[in-house]
Amino acid sequence: MVTAVKVQSLQYGRTATIYIGGKDLRSSVVVETNGACTEPSFASNSSTDTLVLNCKVKQVGDWPMVIKSAEGNLIHSSTLNVPLPQVTMVTSAGNITMELNPNVAPVTVGNFLDYVNTGYYRSTLFHRVIAGFMIQGGGYTTGMARKPGQFSPIVLESNKGLSNLRGTVAMARTNVANSATSEFFINLVDNTFLDYKNEGSPGYAVFGNVLQGLDVVDAIATKQTGVLNGFSDVPLEDVTITFALQSK
Repeated sequence: MVTAVKVQSLQYGRTATIYIGGKDLRSSVVVETNGACTEPSFASNSSTDTLVLNCKVKQVGDWPMVIKSAEGNLIHSSTLNVPLPQVTMVTSAGNITMELNPNVAPVTVGNFLDYVNTGYYRSTLFHRVIAGFMIQGGGYTTGMARKPGQFSPIVLESNKGLSNLRGTVAMARTNVANSATSEFFINLVDNTFLDYKNEGSPGYAVFGNVLQGLDVVDAIATKQTGVLNGFSDVPLEDVTITFALQSK
């Protein structure tokens, strides 16, 4: 018998902890989520009164959780909700909160959250700032030193219908389509010329938008820039990402 289900945390891309309370519970029960929460396992501190379920959240929005006995008999069903993921970047110019869209760009969002949740963006810079265009960060530290530890490049998700409008967040890349790693940029204006047009002009993948702190983004755009170690448009005074965290 299941009498209650309590969720400790449900964040997209992270491991959820779900407490299942009841009587005569057994770890042989089957939990089904239609792929919304993968790699399910019961923690070692589970008991016949409380099963502690861990699984990795792969979907946002409402999704079902169905609990069945080992024989396939329905014990309990409920609906859980996962919000769109949000990331807050604490910078030397103020805080910027972004809301991400994994429904449209799952590979790009998953990649970005991997960098966030491993602490990669700590002490990186907004190293390329062009007023009236965009601010770019996530790959260099003070002195324009390339930060090591990047993951493999990801496939380009630029043809998903999201446009490079003011306040949107997109992945930076080289002239090779599938080359984005850690660097991202925030559009200061509507840069629709960066959108997907065709295979020969694939554009840049938008995967979220600034939810709070667009004034901070605009303030960064006013920083005086110059050339440093062969790089142009570098702020003469460091604009540092102190750290980034997944806040939802």
